[in-house]
Amino acid sequence: MKMEINPWLTAQKQLDDVAAFLKLSDKIHQKLREPQAIHKATLKIELDSGKSQTYDAFRVQYSNARGPCKGGIRFHPDETLDTVKALAAWMTWKTAVVNLPFGGGKGGVICNPKALSEKELEKISRAYVQAFWKVLGPDKDVPAPDIGTSAREMAWMLDEYEKITKQKSSAFITGKPLGLGGSKGREQATGLGVVYCIREAIKHLKLNPKNSTAVVQGFGNVGLWTAKFLSELLGVKIIAISDSRCGIYDEKGINVDEAAKYKSENGCLHDFPNAKNTSNEELLEINCDILVPAALENQITDKNVSELKCKILAEAANGPTTPEADRILNQKGTFIIPDILCNAGGVTVSYFEWEQNRTNNYFTEAEVFQKLDKVMTQAFNDVLQFTLSKKISMRLAAYALAVQKVADAMKAKGEI
Repeated sequence: MKMEINPWLTAQKQLDDVAAFLKLSDKIHQKLREPQAIHKATLKIELDSGKSQTYDAFRVQYSNARGPCKGGIRFHPDETLDTVKALAAWMTWKTAVVNLPFGGGKGGVICNPKALSEKELEKISRAYVQAFWKVLGPDKDVPAPDIGTSAREMAWMLDEYEKITKQKSSAFITGKPLGLGGSKGREQATGLGVVYCIREAIKHLKLNPKNSTAVVQGFGNVGLWTAKFLSELLGVKIIAISDSRCGIYDEKGINVDEAAKYKSENGCLHDFPNAKNTSNEELLEINCDILVPAALENQITDKNVSELKCKILAEAANGPTTPEADRILNQKGTFIIPDILCNAGGVTVSYFEWEQNRTNNYFTEAEVFQKLDKVMTQAFNDVLQFTLSKKISMRLAAYALAVQKVADAMKAKGEI
């Protein structure tokens, strides 16, 4: 289903708000309002049936003021250029808020990966690199997995890039399999980063995690690991989970490992033993301490925001809350951990992977988690202290710190 709310307009509105707060000059504001470069291509492959098929593809490079662009590649039937632009903007602020030496980029292919064979997906992955390789690279723009892609697609893309350039370049892409230079802990990274942020929010709000409940919308990689670590590391009771088809609810608590096994065996969570079936929409309205939207954009809008009953909203997805809903939640006193901070664990460990590839010095999983904890905890508390000192929302604080860093880098380089 096509999104009614354009995420690019949301991203621009968020920047406009922070530009007003920071009193940015009009010149800086306007330059930051648009991507540095937009690349488009039509990928043509031969399907298993022998027919030719074309797919529209994009790579948006939003800003490289603080370092090479960084961002995932999505394979999704409803992908749009505006979504990719918004995600590239959010990635720019995300890398800045956790202080990584990266800028922001994003890629997308309009296709339905669930309807394609492995061979067809490999062809699309390689065609993507063939189309964009000249603007990608370890010091230019470093891709990674996103919705509809995984370590498998990254391996194909790396191989294609190395074939074209005729040189080994493991730092070209992150989220790779371990055997090709991937980082330990990358699979868990985004979900674990979310949980580190929630842990700090719980401390700030003086909640008892063992008496707290959580609802997780989305049961892909991020939702699964968020739910698992919330339960195992913090002792939070998971009372509801949803996948792309349906949700389940059990006030007594859901065993995350059993739910993951059930979904793997049955294709979705519907009719999970001892739980009530619910919809994705109803799931957001369940009374809980911690609500984690870990699915797609625009899930919390002015149409359903009044029904939310959570103390903490932890945005594991990109852009799950519209600006109007955000304003209402702030008025209600909901503690929001904004997406550019909350889900930055993935890009942080991607940075670790890039660093390991360039130095040939590889970390253990325990070292990765320890380094991730340090980065996320520091960033969370930087944003929280700015929030408290300026008496502003966590989102505005996160954006203000991030946008100021990018603007400062542009000034230092003489770009503005």
